[in-house]
Amino acid sequence: MLVITGANGQLGAAIIDHLLRTVPPDQVVASVRDPGQASALAARGVAVRAGDFARPDTLRTAFAGADQVLIVSANKLGEEARRLHQAAIGAARAAGARRILYTSHMGARPDSFFEPALNHAASEALLAAQGVAYTALRHGFYAESALHMVGRGLREGLLRTPEDGPVSWTTRADLAEADARLLTQPGRFEGLTPPLTAAEAVTMADLAALASEVTGREVRHETITDDEWLRAQVAHGVPAPVAELLLGSFRASRRGDFAAVDPTLETLLGRRPQTMRDVLARALKPTEA
Repeated sequence: MLVITGANGQLGAAIIDHLLRTVPPDQVVASVRDPGQASALAARGVAVRAGDFARPDTLRTAFAGADQVLIVSANKLGEEARRLHQAAIGAARAAGARRILYTSHMGARPDSFFEPALNHAASEALLAAQGVAYTALRHGFYAESALHMVGRGLREGLLRTPEDGPVSWTTRADLAEADARLLTQPGRFEGLTPPLTAAEAVTMADLAALASEVTGREVRHETITDDEWLRAQVAHGVPAPVAELLLGSFRASRRGDFAAVDPTLETLLGRRPQTMRDVLARALKPTEA
Protein backbone atom coordinates (compact mmCIF):
# COMPACT_ATOMS: atom_id res chain seq x y z
CA MET A 1 0.00 0.00 0.00
CA LEU A 2 1.32 3.41 -0.99
CA VAL A 3 0.20 6.38 1.11
CA ILE A 4 0.69 9.90 -0.26
CA THR A 5 0.06 12.86 2.02
CA GLY A 6 -1.05 16.29 0.86
CA ALA A 7 -2.96 14.59 -1.93
CA ASN A 8 -5.18 17.62 -2.51
CA GLY A 9 -2.15 19.82 -3.19
CA GLN A 10 -0.52 20.40 -6.55
CA LEU A 11 2.41 18.10 -5.95
CA GLY A 12 0.55 15.33 -4.13
CA ALA A 13 -2.27 15.24 -6.68
CA ALA A 14 0.22 15.06 -9.56
CA ILE A 15 2.14 12.24 -7.89
CA ILE A 16 -1.04 10.20 -7.52
CA ASP A 17 -2.04 10.94 -11.11
CA HIS A 18 1.25 9.47 -12.33
CA LEU A 19 1.04 6.53 -9.93
CA LEU A 20 -2.36 5.52 -11.26
CA ARG A 21 -0.86 4.99 -14.71
CA THR A 22 1.08 1.97 -13.42
CA VAL A 23 -0.33 1.04 -10.00
CA PRO A 24 -3.86 -0.30 -9.32
CA PRO A 25 -5.94 2.31 -7.49
CA ASP A 26 -6.71 -0.08 -4.63
CA GLN A 27 -2.98 0.07 -3.78
CA VAL A 28 -2.97 3.86 -3.40
CA VAL A 29 -4.13 5.87 -0.38
CA ALA A 30 -4.61 9.63 -0.44
CA SER A 31 -4.08 11.24 2.97
CA VAL A 32 -5.77 14.64 3.10
CA ARG A 33 -6.92 17.06 5.78
CA ASP A 34 -10.40 17.29 4.24
CA PRO A 35 -11.60 14.11 2.48
CA GLY A 36 -14.56 16.05 1.12
CA GLN A 37 -12.17 17.91 -1.14
CA ALA A 38 -10.82 14.67 -2.66
CA SER A 39 -13.96 13.28 -4.27
CA ALA A 40 -12.26 13.14 -7.68
CA LEU A 41 -9.62 10.78 -6.30
CA ALA A 42 -12.23 8.63 -4.62
CA ALA A 43 -14.07 8.39 -7.96
CA ARG A 44 -10.91 6.91 -9.48
CA GLY A 45 -10.83 4.14 -6.88
CA VAL A 46 -8.25 5.67 -4.55
CA ALA A 47 -8.84 5.24 -0.83
CA VAL A 48 -9.19 8.70 0.71
CA ARG A 49 -8.37 9.00 4.39
CA ALA A 50 -8.38 11.94 6.77
CA GLY A 51 -4.85 12.75 7.86
CA ASP A 52 -3.68 16.01 9.41
CA PHE A 53 -0.08 16.49 10.56
CA ALA A 54 -1.39 18.90 13.21
CA ARG A 55 -3.61 16.12 14.59
CA PRO A 56 -1.28 13.13 14.95
CA ASP A 57 -4.13 10.88 16.11
CA THR A 58 -5.60 11.05 12.59
CA LEU A 59 -2.37 9.76 11.08
CA ARG A 60 -2.67 6.36 12.75
CA THR A 61 -5.69 5.61 10.59
CA ALA A 62 -4.40 7.44 7.53
CA PHE A 63 -1.16 5.44 7.45
CA ALA A 64 -2.56 2.06 8.56
CA GLY A 65 -1.29 -0.82 6.42
CA ALA A 66 1.23 1.31 4.55
CA ASP A 67 4.24 -0.31 2.92
CA GLN A 68 5.52 3.11 1.91
CA VAL A 69 4.51 6.60 3.01
CA LEU A 70 5.41 9.63 0.92
CA ILE A 71 5.34 12.73 3.13
CA VAL A 72 4.83 15.89 1.12
CA SER A 73 6.48 18.58 3.21
CA ALA A 74 4.15 21.04 4.90
CA ASN A 75 3.91 24.60 3.62
CA LYS A 76 5.00 25.96 6.98
CA LEU A 77 8.18 27.41 8.45
CA GLY A 78 10.31 27.23 11.56
CA GLU A 79 9.30 25.28 14.62
CA GLU A 80 5.80 24.66 13.28
CA ALA A 81 7.20 22.90 10.19
CA ARG A 82 9.54 20.80 12.31
CA ARG A 83 6.74 19.76 14.64
CA LEU A 84 4.44 18.78 11.77
CA HIS A 85 7.13 16.79 9.98
CA GLN A 86 8.11 15.05 13.19
CA ALA A 87 4.48 13.99 13.71
CA ALA A 88 4.19 12.62 10.17
CA ILE A 89 7.52 10.80 10.23
CA GLY A 90 6.80 9.31 13.65
CA ALA A 91 3.36 8.15 12.55
CA ALA A 92 4.76 6.50 9.42
CA ARG A 93 7.29 4.62 11.51
CA ALA A 94 4.65 3.61 14.06
CA ALA A 95 2.40 2.34 11.26
CA GLY A 96 5.13 -0.10 10.24
CA ALA A 97 5.96 1.48 6.91
CA ARG A 98 8.98 -0.23 5.41
CA ARG A 99 10.07 2.96 3.66
CA ILE A 100 9.39 6.64 4.28
CA LEU A 101 9.83 9.16 1.48
CA TYR A 102 9.96 12.89 2.11
CA THR A 103 9.93 15.80 -0.34
CA SER A 104 13.08 17.68 0.57
CA HIS A 105 15.12 20.33 -1.26
CA MET A 106 18.43 20.30 -3.10
CA GLY A 107 19.66 23.16 -0.90
CA ALA A 108 18.87 21.53 2.43
CA ARG A 109 21.62 22.31 4.92
CA PRO A 110 21.63 23.27 8.61
CA ASP A 111 23.35 26.60 7.96
CA SER A 112 21.27 27.76 5.02
CA PHE A 113 20.32 31.39 4.51
CA PHE A 114 16.97 30.13 3.16
CA GLU A 115 14.60 29.13 5.94
CA PRO A 116 12.79 26.29 4.12
CA ALA A 117 16.17 24.64 3.52
CA LEU A 118 16.79 24.70 7.28
CA ASN A 119 13.48 22.91 7.84
CA HIS A 120 14.32 20.27 5.26
CA ALA A 121 17.73 19.65 6.80
CA ALA A 122 16.09 19.11 10.19
CA SER A 123 13.58 16.68 8.68
CA GLU A 124 16.32 14.75 6.89
CA ALA A 125 18.17 14.36 10.19
CA LEU A 126 14.97 13.13 11.85
CA LEU A 127 14.42 10.59 9.07
CA ALA A 128 17.95 9.26 9.44
CA ALA A 129 17.35 8.63 13.15
CA GLN A 130 14.23 6.47 12.69
CA GLY A 131 15.90 3.16 11.95
CA VAL A 132 13.63 2.72 8.91
CA ALA A 133 14.55 2.80 5.22
CA TYR A 134 13.98 6.30 3.91
CA THR A 135 14.42 8.43 0.82
CA ALA A 136 14.78 12.19 1.04
CA LEU A 137 13.74 13.45 -2.38
CA ARG A 138 16.08 16.38 -2.94
CA HIS A 139 13.93 18.36 -5.33
CA GLY A 140 15.39 21.07 -7.47
CA PHE A 141 14.12 24.57 -6.73
CA TYR A 142 10.59 24.75 -8.17
CA ALA A 143 10.47 26.69 -11.43
CA GLU A 144 7.07 27.95 -10.34
CA SER A 145 8.80 29.73 -7.47
CA ALA A 146 10.93 31.66 -9.94
CA LEU A 147 7.79 32.94 -11.64
CA HIS A 148 6.33 33.92 -8.28
CA MET A 149 9.50 35.80 -7.33
CA VAL A 150 10.33 37.60 -10.58
CA GLY A 151 7.40 37.12 -12.95
CA ARG A 152 6.32 40.74 -12.56
CA GLY A 153 9.72 42.07 -13.65
CA LEU A 154 9.92 39.70 -16.61
CA ARG A 155 6.49 40.83 -17.82
CA GLU A 156 7.21 44.51 -17.30
CA GLY A 157 10.55 44.38 -19.08
CA LEU A 158 12.84 45.29 -16.16
CA LEU A 159 14.01 42.65 -13.73
CA ARG A 160 15.61 44.23 -10.67
CA THR A 161 17.06 41.71 -8.19
CA PRO A 162 19.71 41.45 -5.51
CA GLU A 163 23.02 39.80 -6.38
CA ASP A 164 22.28 36.16 -7.12
CA GLY A 165 23.81 32.90 -8.29
CA PRO A 166 22.81 30.14 -10.70
CA VAL A 167 19.74 28.05 -9.85
CA SER A 168 18.73 24.78 -11.49
CA TRP A 169 15.02 25.61 -11.61
CA THR A 170 12.95 22.43 -12.03
CA THR A 171 9.26 22.04 -12.75
CA ARG A 172 6.90 20.59 -10.17
CA ALA A 173 5.36 18.42 -12.90
CA ASP A 174 8.67 16.71 -13.68
CA LEU A 175 9.40 16.16 -10.00
CA ALA A 176 5.95 14.68 -9.37
CA GLU A 177 6.48 12.18 -12.16
CA ALA A 178 9.89 11.24 -10.79
CA ASP A 179 8.54 10.85 -7.26
CA ALA A 180 5.85 8.49 -8.54
CA ARG A 181 8.45 6.42 -10.36
CA LEU A 182 10.58 6.17 -7.23
CA LEU A 183 7.59 4.94 -5.23
CA THR A 184 7.47 1.95 -7.56
CA GLN A 185 11.22 1.29 -7.07
CA PRO A 186 11.48 0.61 -3.33
CA GLY A 187 15.15 -0.35 -3.35
CA ARG A 188 16.37 2.77 -5.10
CA PHE A 189 18.08 5.69 -3.36
CA GLU A 190 18.41 4.83 0.30
CA GLY A 191 18.92 8.07 2.19
CA LEU A 192 19.43 11.25 0.18
CA THR A 193 18.80 11.28 -3.54
CA PRO A 194 21.16 13.17 -5.82
CA PRO A 195 19.80 16.62 -6.67
CA LEU A 196 16.70 16.05 -8.81
CA THR A 197 17.17 18.93 -11.20
CA ALA A 198 16.75 20.16 -14.72
CA ALA A 199 19.85 20.06 -16.88
CA GLU A 200 21.03 23.64 -16.46
CA ALA A 201 21.40 26.31 -13.80
CA VAL A 202 20.66 29.91 -14.73
CA THR A 203 21.08 33.32 -13.15
CA MET A 204 18.57 36.14 -13.02
CA ALA A 205 20.41 37.79 -15.92
CA ASP A 206 19.96 34.54 -17.85
CA LEU A 207 16.24 34.58 -17.09
CA ALA A 208 15.96 38.11 -18.45
CA ALA A 209 17.76 37.04 -21.63
CA LEU A 210 15.50 34.00 -22.02
CA ALA A 211 12.43 36.14 -21.49
CA SER A 212 13.68 38.50 -24.21
CA GLU A 213 14.05 35.56 -26.60
CA VAL A 214 10.64 34.03 -26.00
CA THR A 215 8.71 37.33 -26.02
CA GLY A 216 10.61 39.10 -28.77
CA ARG A 217 11.00 42.23 -26.67
CA GLU A 218 13.86 43.37 -24.49
CA VAL A 219 13.81 42.39 -20.84
CA ARG A 220 16.64 44.07 -18.94
CA HIS A 221 18.24 42.87 -15.74
CA GLU A 222 19.56 45.21 -13.09
CA THR A 223 21.31 44.26 -9.84
CA ILE A 224 20.33 46.31 -6.80
CA THR A 225 21.24 46.10 -3.12
CA ASP A 226 19.48 43.78 -0.73
CA ASP A 227 17.93 46.73 1.10
CA GLU A 228 16.68 48.32 -2.13
CA TRP A 229 15.10 45.05 -3.14
CA LEU A 230 13.43 44.59 0.24
CA ARG A 231 11.95 48.10 0.11
CA ALA A 232 10.66 47.50 -3.42
CA GLN A 233 9.00 44.24 -2.40
CA VAL A 234 7.25 45.82 0.55
CA ALA A 235 6.15 48.72 -1.66
CA HIS A 236 4.52 46.15 -3.98
CA GLY A 237 2.56 44.71 -1.07
CA VAL A 238 4.78 41.78 -0.09
CA PRO A 239 4.74 41.35 3.71
CA ALA A 240 8.14 42.17 5.20
CA PRO A 241 8.69 38.66 6.67
CA VAL A 242 7.97 37.09 3.27
CA ALA A 243 10.35 39.51 1.57
CA GLU A 244 13.06 38.58 4.08
CA LEU A 245 12.40 34.90 3.39
CA LEU A 246 12.75 35.41 -0.35
CA LEU A 247 15.92 37.43 0.13
CA GLY A 248 17.34 34.38 1.88
CA SER A 249 17.00 32.44 -1.37
CA PHE A 250 19.13 35.03 -3.18
CA ARG A 251 21.74 34.91 -0.42
CA ALA A 252 21.85 31.12 -0.61
CA SER A 253 22.11 31.16 -4.39
CA ARG A 254 25.15 33.46 -4.16
CA ARG A 255 26.88 30.73 -2.19
CA GLY A 256 26.01 28.18 -4.85
CA ASP A 257 23.43 26.26 -2.81
CA PHE A 258 21.12 25.79 -5.81
CA ALA A 259 23.67 25.58 -8.63
CA ALA A 260 24.05 21.80 -8.85
CA VAL A 261 22.78 19.97 -11.91
CA ASP A 262 22.49 16.21 -12.08
CA PRO A 263 21.34 13.66 -14.69
CA THR A 264 19.29 11.61 -12.22
CA LEU A 265 15.97 13.32 -12.96
CA GLU A 266 16.41 12.83 -16.71
CA THR A 267 17.24 9.16 -16.11
CA LEU A 268 14.13 8.66 -14.00
CA LEU A 269 11.88 10.39 -16.53
CA GLY A 270 13.46 8.79 -19.59
CA ARG A 271 13.39 12.19 -21.27
CA ARG A 272 14.81 15.69 -20.97
CA PRO A 273 13.34 17.64 -18.04
CA GLN A 274 11.65 20.90 -18.91
CA THR A 275 13.90 23.94 -19.07
CA MET A 276 13.30 27.47 -17.89
CA ARG A 277 13.02 28.45 -21.54
CA ASP A 278 10.07 26.05 -21.79
CA VAL A 279 8.56 27.47 -18.61
CA LEU A 280 8.94 31.10 -19.67
CA ALA A 281 7.58 30.41 -23.15
CA ARG A 282 4.33 29.25 -21.54
CA ALA A 283 4.17 31.81 -18.76
CA LEU A 284 4.98 34.87 -20.87
CA LYS A 285 2.94 33.92 -23.91
CA PRO A 286 0.82 36.93 -24.90
CA THR A 287 -2.88 36.49 -24.24
CA GLU A 288 -5.12 36.72 -27.28
CA ALA A 289 -7.47 39.67 -27.43
